[in-house]
Amino acid sequence: YEKEKPLGVIVQFGGQTPLNLSVRLEKAGVKILGTSSDSIDRAEDRKRFQKLLEKLNLKQPDNGTVVTYEEAKVVACKIGYPVLVRPSYVLGGSAMEIVFEEKELEAYMNNAIDVAPERPILIDKYLSDAVEVDVDALADGDDCVIAGIMEHIEEAGVHSGDSACSLPPYTLSEEIIDEIRVATKKLAKELNVIGLMNIQFAVKDNELYMIEVNPRGSRTVPFVSKATGVPWAKMATKVILGKSIKELGLKEVKLPYTAVKEAVFPFNRFPGVDILLGPEMKSTGEVMGIDADFGMAYLKAQLAAGQLIPRSGTVFITVKDSHKEKMLAGAKKLKELGFDIIATQGTAKFLNDNGVEVKLVPKIGEGRPDVVDLLKNGEVRLVINTPFGKVPLKDEIIIRQAALRHNVPVVTTIAGAKATICALGDYLNKKIEIASLQDYKKQLV
Repeated sequence: YEKEKPLGVIVQFGGQTPLNLSVRLEKAGVKILGTSSDSIDRAEDRKRFQKLLEKLNLKQPDNGTVVTYEEAKVVACKIGYPVLVRPSYVLGGSAMEIVFEEKELEAYMNNAIDVAPERPILIDKYLSDAVEVDVDALADGDDCVIAGIMEHIEEAGVHSGDSACSLPPYTLSEEIIDEIRVATKKLAKELNVIGLMNIQFAVKDNELYMIEVNPRGSRTVPFVSKATGVPWAKMATKVILGKSIKELGLKEVKLPYTAVKEAVFPFNRFPGVDILLGPEMKSTGEVMGIDADFGMAYLKAQLAAGQLIPRSGTVFITVKDSHKEKMLAGAKKLKELGFDIIATQGTAKFLNDNGVEVKLVPKIGEGRPDVVDLLKNGEVRLVINTPFGKVPLKDEIIIRQAALRHNVPVVTTIAGAKATICALGDYLNKKIEIASLQDYKKQLV
């Protein structure tokens, strides 16, 4: 910096690391361009952020910051299990865990490293079965324009980098979307954001909760730029250098089509690994599918990510008790589309009792052929398996690994199952139309 003598330094385009450095850079005499280091600290520091949300009357899941196990025990007990625990200032959800009981919390705190009053452990109430939403926005200190509101396919608890997402949202009500817009603009104004910002919300029981605000460009910016035809990083740089949103003529783009981002995983290179998704990021890339409706856009994204989506054959379903009711409509739809369904005892009984014809297969070790035999023989084309607890059951892991070895797609969340079944309906009833990105962008004019 001293050698180049630049106008200043932009810290918005390098992920979390430059944000963590911004206060120290400013103390060293470096001019930070765009959002100030104090505003960045207000968004990053848990206590300052909490005060900001109280001021703006925005909801947040119950939470606390702790340094010792004794403090953690008190906070977790007050909040109520399950809780999400994580170190402050981490990348990619590293060392983040969903904790279901005190014993697990004790083990986590005993293994936590580098914990200090200035780097505490964060504890949040885990919002089970909530819908997570990512928002990218650009602000100039006065105005704020929404770049994109993306609904995650996987529920809150799966790292945002690993979740597929839809732009525009595909299940959220207009009322909730408007609430998200208002909250985003309030936050941008209060934090005096100049440049890009990313906000993560969760929607549970039609209530909007704030998860976190990052006053920087997010990993979703390239996806949103491709989908909307606006180079948001370039526009943000112009704003940081003094242009206003009005001068640049920027406004929220209303898409006449749906764009779906899907994560790409390296599981096939790591035999023996469990493919179950959680708070820690596992993906190594992403792809995008665009079409007039959500089902076909999601299908294109799955095909682009290398998933062998079946057009016929047998689907194996095994879901935990709390998901059986939620799986019923999807199972009925699969039968309507001509798929056969097999399941182990609990799921098979529930579906058969509710009018869905399902063939029973024995659990692993309780008879042959079991589902692993059927996967080896190419007789199962799709696996829907939601995990039964905090520690995955041995049988579940064996099934998921067998599916991976034999290139059979596996869906591990109810929301993912619903999206996949919606895509299968389009796959069987519509022709896949191929068009260039430029052709889609012509619809934006």
